[in-house]
Amino acid sequence: MGRKAIRAAKLLRQQELVNAAKDANRDLTTEEKAEFDSLQREIDDLTREIEAEENEPGGEPDPNTRQMVDEAIAGERQRVAGITTMCRGLGVDPDKFITEGKTLDETRAALVDQMIKQGAPLGSRVTVGESGEDEFRRDAADGLVMRGGLTPEGAGNGARQFSAMSLRDLAIECMERAGEAGARRMSSDELFTAIMQRQYLNPTAAFPAILDNAIEKSYVEGHQKAPVTFDRWTTKGSLKDFKVHDNNYLAGPIGDFEEVPEGGELKNDKPVDAKLPTRQLKTWGKQFTLSRQAFINDDIDLVTRMPARYAAAARRTINRHCYQELLGLTRAGKTGQKIYDGKALFCSDHKNQLANGTGITREAVQAMIMAIGTQKDQFDQAIIIRPEAFIVPVGLSFDIYSLFNSPAIHTTDNTQAVNPLYQYRGLEVIEDATLNQLAGEGNPVPWFLTGAKTDTAFIEVDYLNGQEVPSIRRSETVGQLGFVWDIFLDFNINVMDYRGAIKNPGVKLESPLNNA
Repeated sequence: MGRKAIRAAKLLRQQELVNAAKDANRDLTTEEKAEFDSLQREIDDLTREIEAEENEPGGEPDPNTRQMVDEAIAGERQRVAGITTMCRGLGVDPDKFITEGKTLDETRAALVDQMIKQGAPLGSRVTVGESGEDEFRRDAADGLVMRGGLTPEGAGNGARQFSAMSLRDLAIECMERAGEAGARRMSSDELFTAIMQRQYLNPTAAFPAILDNAIEKSYVEGHQKAPVTFDRWTTKGSLKDFKVHDNNYLAGPIGDFEEVPEGGELKNDKPVDAKLPTRQLKTWGKQFTLSRQAFINDDIDLVTRMPARYAAAARRTINRHCYQELLGLTRAGKTGQKIYDGKALFCSDHKNQLANGTGITREAVQAMIMAIGTQKDQFDQAIIIRPEAFIVPVGLSFDIYSLFNSPAIHTTDNTQAVNPLYQYRGLEVIEDATLNQLAGEGNPVPWFLTGAKTDTAFIEVDYLNGQEVPSIRRSETVGQLGFVWDIFLDFNINVMDYRGAIKNPGVKLESPLNNA
C-alpha cells in the first residue's frame, strides 16, 4: 500500500473517532485522544514524505493510488460499521474494539467470551469519569468574558486567573493540555495555523470549545439587555415548521333565540366561520469570524462584545419589523403595506384611525378610547376591548403623564374640576424612538392606543417551536481562515386582527436641538 493510501486510511480513522464521539454525545476517551494525536503525527510525517517524493526530479504520483485509497476506505468503513452494529445491539461500547483494530471475527469472539464469563447478556456501557477539564474550560471561558468587561453569572476565583490571559496564551495552554509539545516556541501565526489544523474539527478540542462557551455567555447577556419594546404590546406565537399555516378558522356567533308562536316551526341556524390570516416562518441571520488577524492582534472584543451586539441586533430587527407593521411600511421601508384582507392596517374601512392627527389631548384620547371600545368582530357583533397601552414616539410621554396623573383639571372659568382621564392613569406608556426614525424627519409621527391582549389579537410574533433566543453555532468550514460562527433566528410577524389598536396620525415633532 502506497503512502497516500496509508495517509487516507489514517485520516479516515481520525474522522471515525470524531464521529463516534459526536454520535454518543461525549468527549473522546483518553485512549481515543492519544490515538487521534498519534495519527496526526503520523499523517504529518507521511505528508512531508509524499511532498518530498513528488518534488524529486521525475517523481510521479503512484497511478494506483486512487484505487488503493478507495479500497482502504471501503474496508475500514465496513469494519467500523460492522463492529458498531454488533456492539450496540448488545449494549457494549464499540470504541475499544475499533481502536485496537479488531476484525469482525475477533470482536465477535471477544463478545461471546465475555458473555460466557458473565453468565448473562451484556448491557453495561463503559463510562469515563469526569476530570478537571470541564472546570478548566468553564473558568477559561468566564475569564475571557471578564476580560471583555462583562461579569458572567457564577464566575469564581478560578476565572480570574484566566482574565489576564491573551488569546495566544490561552491557545498555548490548551495545546499543552492536549499533549502538543513546542507550542510556546511557535509564532502567533504558526500557533493559529496549528489550532485550525489540529483542533478546529475535533469536537473535544479545548480552545474552540472555550470560545464557544465565552461567546454564548456574552450572547445571552446581550439578548437580555437589548433595548426593545415590541414584546410589551405584541403576542408571542409558536409554529413547528416553515409551511404556510392557512387552515385556521374563527367560529361565528350563535344567533339570538327567536320566539316560536304556537304551532310555529323552529328556524334553522347556520353559523358562519371566518378564515384567519396565514402564518409562515422565515429565517434571519448573520455570520461573524474570529479571523487570523484578530487572533494575532488579540482582539478580545470579537469573542466578548461582538456576540452581545449581534444578539441585541437580532432583537432590534424584530422590534423594527413590528413598528414597520404599525406604520404600514414594507421591510424595505416603503409605504403601502397591506394586511390579510388586502387593505392597510389602519384605514377608514377598519374604523381604527382618527380622521385628523393631533398631539396628546384630552379630546383625542377620549375619541381613541371610544373607538377601540366600540369595535365589532368579523360577524358584525359588538365586542368589548379594554384599552391597555399607549405606544408613542419619543417626546409625547410627558404629555400623557401630565394628562392622566392629575386628579383635577382647570376649566375655562379657572376653576377645579374632576379629571375624567384620571381613572385611566394605569394605562401603560410605551415610548420608542423607532417611531420617530421610521416616520422620517419633518413628517407627522403617529401614536397608538392598543387593547388588552386577552380581549383580542393584534400583532403576533411567531417563533420556530417558541424559541425566541437566536441560535449560535460554530460553522465547521474547512479552508476558512478563522473560526466562524452562525447566528440565526426563525421568526415572522403577522397582523392577526386590525381591531387591536387605534391610530392617531399625529403631528410633526420638532427636535429641541433645532431651536438651540
